[in-house]
Amino acid sequence: MQLTYYGANSWLLEFESLRILIDPWLVETLTFGGQAWLFEGSHRHPITIPDNIDLILLSQGLEDHTHRPTLAKLSKQIPVVASVSAAAIAQQLGFLNISPLKPGETYELESPNGLGGQLQIRATKGAPVPQVENGYVIQGQASGKTLYYEPHGYGDPVLAQYSPIDVVITPIVDLGLPLVGAIVRGGDRTAQLLETVQARYILPTAAGGAIAYSGILDKLLQTQGDAEEFRRRLQTRGLATELLIPKDQETLTIAA
Repeated sequence: MQLTYYGANSWLLEFESLRILIDPWLVETLTFGGQAWLFEGSHRHPITIPDNIDLILLSQGLEDHTHRPTLAKLSKQIPVVASVSAAAIAQQLGFLNISPLKPGETYELESPNGLGGQLQIRATKGAPVPQVENGYVIQGQASGKTLYYEPHGYGDPVLAQYSPIDVVITPIVDLGLPLVGAIVRGGDRTAQLLETVQARYILPTAAGGAIAYSGILDKLLQTQGDAEEFRRRLQTRGLATELLIPKDQETLTIAA
């Protein structure tokens, strides 16, 4: 299993000879509703859009997960698996093979030439923003190995059924706004999740990468926790889960 991190919530997963692009924001800036004064993110280094993508996986319809300028650059022949809200955007952008998943529903992905691997993707309950969006459990049919991705730190109780999970991608810090509270949840919630699923590896998402942020929301965002504090949480719980923190655009090979 290989994972390449593009910052924020964007990942390339290479698993059983299949390549999945997760929540890609790879080009142009990131804004919400085009309001750069409110919030804007920009990559410090240019990103080359990866080729030979077998699937685009979208967890939420929000713009930091379903980034229209990036999706516009991708072939509309690539299959898309998405939450219901993200699937509606993919349809607007002209993708031809879209599979909306609600929590509990599954999708089977096979190599187009029949010579590669096969993955099962199961949607789980994700963040209520305000509608409940998706997390995903991805299981290799040949290896039996599993990866769980959820970018806001809202674990689904059903995950206990999949223990042990080899790789978890979810936040390890809290990001919050005054009077609103945490909008991204890490910290002890994530440590508890790792204990429940007996994860071998945890990779943080949502708050990393070489990205410059600006705007009113960026000034108001409050971060609680860091990598060292999270490692202490793991030690306190007696967990052997290894925290891996990829650098911007670095590919990690995980012997899960």
